[in-house]
Amino acid sequence: MKIAIHDRPGSFSDAWIEYCKRNNFPFKIVNAYSSDIIDQLYDCNILMWHHHHGNYRDTLFAKQLLYSLQISGKKVFPDFNTGWHFDDKVGQKYMLEAIGAPLVSSYVFYDKKEALDWVKKTSFPKVFKLRGGAGAANVKLLRSKSDARYVINKSFGRGISQFNKWNNLKEKWIRYRRGRDGFLEVLKGIGRIFINTEFGKMRSPEKGYVYFQDFIPGRKVDYRLQFVGKRCWAMIRKVRENDFRASGSDNMIFDKNQIPNQMLDIAYDIVDKLSLQSAAFDFLIDDNSNILLIEISYGFGVDKEIREGEIFVDEFAHGYWDENKLWHDEVFDPQVWMIQNIINQN
Repeated sequence: MKIAIHDRPGSFSDAWIEYCKRNNFPFKIVNAYSSDIIDQLYDCNILMWHHHHGNYRDTLFAKQLLYSLQISGKKVFPDFNTGWHFDDKVGQKYMLEAIGAPLVSSYVFYDKKEALDWVKKTSFPKVFKLRGGAGAANVKLLRSKSDARYVINKSFGRGISQFNKWNNLKEKWIRYRRGRDGFLEVLKGIGRIFINTEFGKMRSPEKGYVYFQDFIPGRKVDYRLQFVGKRCWAMIRKVRENDFRASGSDNMIFDKNQIPNQMLDIAYDIVDKLSLQSAAFDFLIDDNSNILLIEISYGFGVDKEIREGEIFVDEFAHGYWDENKLWHDEVFDPQVWMIQNIINQN
């Protein structure tokens, strides 16, 4: 058995490569962007690629390449079940509704008139989302019918860019104030107001649909449950200051006793029903104690140091639940679990 790894520094591939070297496991680094990638894989049984929604090349063909290899009989990470819905909130709506998951009430329209008619009847605020974009990108709170009509007209007109220059600058400023980035990153954000990113230039504006979710007011936190196979770890994310979003807040609480058992059961059930290799679930709890799922992803951040209160901590040092939901109070490495799981996969 031999593993092929597409190397992207700063991604899951760092740990995968280190694992193979440390354990003398046969592997080779390949370039998934090469036209001859299929030939490069002739002597490999597995391809592992941590593809990213922020790389326009990845969004063009990563899923298609991985699924083609899976059909041919090779093992891949992420596989079809795990990855087809990645960075596709509209696709997730259908998938999660189909399996009876407790998704926040969501609405999608492919006709401008139908969308405008719905606006006349529904209540506000509502949350507007593009189908792609993680870390709270491309998510906007619409406070009125006029706000909704504006995004509908734009979505069925010139479209909406997947790269929001002003949001990008805002995010860099927030990270700078928290000590996560230097001021150089803020300057880069200012530069992006005038010079577009490669992603922004290459990706077409999103148009021809609109996607909304109900807004659940008054939330101070949300819940992030992350899986590799049937092992799970969790954190509570504080909502950003003067914002309604917790994603990207980088301010966490690690306390397994604050994770409701019902939420854990729901997440394990979805992982089982969808046969997911890995997953990250974002949940919240409404005023009636209903547990609601916001969205999912196959991946999660690889930066071990995240903020808990006023200090930075290792995300992977707070323990996890195993496949039997038994707690292990120990440090772990989820990227290692990924490669071990695929090696042992039948």
